[in-house]
Amino acid sequence: MEYLVVGLGNIGAEYANTRHNMGFMVLDAWAQASNVLFKTDRYGDVAEVSFKGRWFVLLKPNTYMNLSGNAVRYWMQKLHLPLENLIVISDDIALPFGSIRMRANGSSGGHNGLQDITDKLESDQWARIRVGIGNEFSRGRQVDYVLGPLSDEEKAEVPQLAARIIQGIKDVSTIGIGRAMNTLNTRPKPEKTEKKENVADS
Repeated sequence: MEYLVVGLGNIGAEYANTRHNMGFMVLDAWAQASNVLFKTDRYGDVAEVSFKGRWFVLLKPNTYMNLSGNAVRYWMQKLHLPLENLIVISDDIALPFGSIRMRANGSSGGHNGLQDITDKLESDQWARIRVGIGNEFSRGRQVDYVLGPLSDEEKAEVPQLAARIIQGIKDVSTIGIGRAMNTLNTRPKPEKTEKKENVADS
């Protein structure tokens, strides 16, 4: 069983830690945790990881965000994969930072990268994972916001977000996307801290 997992972003050092590159960040974390390296290939940087007999081809397109569909179409054809074996990770300003939403199909929601993939594949019947980056920007400043760097607090949350997404993708391959969505789309509850009673000295 083989899957194509695409992380959306823009190439170049100036975009490395920007909100629009959440897809790249997740795949970088997965490759690092699996001790594999990306290699530059046609239309992007590619790495392969395995899990319980499943293979995941990780793709970071080098076509820039708005032309991501060219890379996805090429690798889907090269690997001879059905649409149900495609998973795309993108940022989403409609979700609060730290929220994660997996869907088996659907619209682009105004995301140019997702829309280009839909256009090139002529279908929206493929899974996508949207990572919330929030929308703390004033009118007319959306581009500056999504292409702006993560704050220190946001950077600190990325490893945990990536770990959840990676596990969610592994779950898709083992228990199916329906059950995987039920788990991944539920935000973990913050740990409760026990209140200590103040005991007065006698």
